[in-house]
Amino acid sequence: MKRTLISATLLLGSAIMAFSQVADRDRSKYAVNNFAEDDKYTMLNPYETVSVQEPKGKKVKNIIFMIGDGMGLEQISAAWVCNGGKLNLDNFTNVGIQRTYSANKLVTDSAAAGTALATGHKTDNGMISMTPDTVAVKSLAEEAMEKGKRAGAAVTCRVNDATPAVFFSHTATRKNQEDIVEQMANSGVYFLSGGGTKFWRDREDGKDITEVVKAKGYSYVETKEDLMAVQNGPVVALMDSYELKPSLDRGDILPASVSKALELLDNRKGFFLMVEGSMIDDGGHDNKAGHTMEEIFDFDKTVGLVLEWAAKDGETLVIVTGDHATGGMTLLSGDIGDKRIRVNFSTTGHNGIALPVFAWGPHSEDFVGIYENTELSDRIRALIR
Repeated sequence: MKRTLISATLLLGSAIMAFSQVADRDRSKYAVNNFAEDDKYTMLNPYETVSVQEPKGKKVKNIIFMIGDGMGLEQISAAWVCNGGKLNLDNFTNVGIQRTYSANKLVTDSAAAGTALATGHKTDNGMISMTPDTVAVKSLAEEAMEKGKRAGAAVTCRVNDATPAVFFSHTATRKNQEDIVEQMANSGVYFLSGGGTKFWRDREDGKDITEVVKAKGYSYVETKEDLMAVQNGPVVALMDSYELKPSLDRGDILPASVSKALELLDNRKGFFLMVEGSMIDDGGHDNKAGHTMEEIFDFDKTVGLVLEWAAKDGETLVIVTGDHATGGMTLLSGDIGDKRIRVNFSTTGHNGIALPVFAWGPHSEDFVGIYENTELSDRIRALIR
């Protein structure tokens, strides 16, 4: 009897442990090292993808530039397996390849890669929309605003991090966080969402830049609910003190923010919107397959939302790419039916592999081929009219 009781207790303990692991996976606390086997991931809640018809017209009124930070073909391939062999990215029929090296390094950082994508100029790692000799160069967002279009950005990092910064500021080093915020506040940006209140209010120089944008007529909000209630732009939404929470902890902030951005930016002259899945990079740096996958799913769901909106609009070009890949990830094994993967990470840093460029909408065929990241920017700029 005693042996039977012990066996039953052990079985019950194992069941509780198994259940708690499933519950933990549902919570997806991948950013805080809850799992010993971070090279494995099984998708528990696959999502449905959209199917859209590409418009036949050639007029480009709006441009939506979506950047998966740290997202290479290896991360996309793994995510495709985990979602049962389908992603919203599958809608793109015109695909190119861009090279990512910076002016001074074979392996770029986000600042130099972002500068190349935003301005069409290679620069040194760490520099924000300046050439290596510190000459400021115009970004795609600034070009759009000069042409009378509205411009915005929706990200999951702090809004003054490297990728959003290159579209609305210029500085010799990405470390000039408070200066970047001041420039953004005075840039004319129409929609800005992400994190980073620390750099807007709790500043070393004592300034409160949220009061600056309010004085300029911006709606300033700090929650997703308040952002959804905004009826007219311009708007700045800062929904965390630094970065936003990991994907399944923050919920649908990115797709919700992008949906509101499309609503507020839409106008007769058109708009330019940059969307960044910022924390795909974090999962790669931390060598956590689960965190990486969850961030790509959030980004890909947002791609689906954008494609459905663009299909109805008919005059919107959608470009999706990465700035660099992170983690040196290799897909070693898995199963599409079981929605599981096992990967290997070769580095906690970036790598120098070329990246896919997905294009959809009017003039999407212009983005087929192999080219520099600067040429990708030039091809987009040629369509801002």
